[in-house]
Amino acid sequence: MVEEKVVIKNETGLHARPAANLVKEASTYPCALRIRKGDKEVNLQSMLGVLSLGVAKGDEVTIIADGPDEEKTLKKIVEFINCLEE
Repeated sequence: MVEEKVVIKNETGLHARPAANLVKEASTYPCALRIRKGDKEVNLQSMLGVLSLGVAKGDEVTIIADGPDEEKTLKKIVEFINCLEE
């Protein structure tokens, strides 16, 4: 299991379209992916879970990858988050 903290730069945070794009991307990887904000942690491959975190611009989240190619997957997901646009 590997994890990395990320500060959300997208103007709208992880709401609607950016969250949908992130969940779609996360669903393409073979390992389990989770996202944590504060003390709440949810499946990164669940749209409702991601939206329930209420992630806004400037919030720090932790991305957790566990399973096959977890290090490579974590790197790609963090890059994807850093490039998210509205």
